[in-house]
Amino acid sequence: MSRIPTPASVMAAPEASRGALEAVNTLLGSVPNLFRIVANSPQTLEGYLGLNGALGNGSLDVRTRERIALAVAEVNGCNYCLAAHQYLGSNLAGLSAAEIEANRRGTSGDEKAAIAVNFAVNIVNNRGKVSDRDFEIVRAAGYSDAEIVEIVGHVALNTLTNYVNEVLGTEIDFPVVDALAA
Repeated sequence: MSRIPTPASVMAAPEASRGALEAVNTLLGSVPNLFRIVANSPQTLEGYLGLNGALGNGSLDVRTRERIALAVAEVNGCNYCLAAHQYLGSNLAGLSAAEIEANRRGTSGDEKAAIAVNFAVNIVNNRGKVSDRDFEIVRAAGYSDAEIVEIVGHVALNTLTNYVNEVLGTEIDFPVVDALAA
């Protein structure tokens, strides 16, 4: 049970959030609990959707974005985001079950993507204080300045949703995912 109310519908959300939630519904065909609970703060919803939309139009492909989301959710222990991104990773990005598990473990079956995912994990684990060596590894893998900034942006975006869901206890409305064994 969530710690604050999750509006039951778009019309139950604050008026200032309804247009954004209707846009989410048009895009996704439903409005997941994350969006509805964040709608309690129209400004936070606007900020989240703005950053999410901007990064979605960035240089990183959807597969890499979902890989990063899975790794960050695993490190932060966000069960809601693990469930959501396992669903999206499989159904939107076309990631295999083995790839999703690798991403959750901070790596990838794709050599270049593994470097981005590991870099994202290092950002989370070190609260942004990555080593010069970590930075040079991501640079040597061929990631551009823009892509490196976008990796940081995706870590921040996913950390926001991880924290929102964990603090508020957002009810999971995707197929539940089991925690990985240590």
